[in-house]
Amino acid sequence: MTHERMTRKLVVAAALLLGGAALADGLPNLPQGLALPRGTDSPGQVTFNHESHVDAAKPGCVSCHPRRFAILGRSATERRTPAITHAAMEKGEACGACHGKQAFGFDDCTGCHAG
Repeated sequence: MTHERMTRKLVVAAALLLGGAALADGLPNLPQGLALPRGTDSPGQVTFNHESHVDAAKPGCVSCHPRRFAILGRSATERRTPAITHAAMEKGEACGACHGKQAFGFDDCTGCHAG
């Protein structure tokens, strides 16, 4: 493992353990957009962006990691989740833990799906 990769993992681990409170300048080096697996009925690609999900004023990785989405100790391939379905989200799984409740709902496809 490279020094840079180890440092990045330590920063992420610190954010997870401390809820982001120790990172006064917000989260450095947020991961780039992550294209999620596309289901057969998907109207377009969904790309997850941390920038639109993390409050830089009070970053809190633990709201999603590691409970909903694992990030440490596995390779990028292993971290990939199976396609997320609307049926699962409507039950509060994956993105549905917030979307449809705290964040915007499922009635506007363009909020997540690119044409």
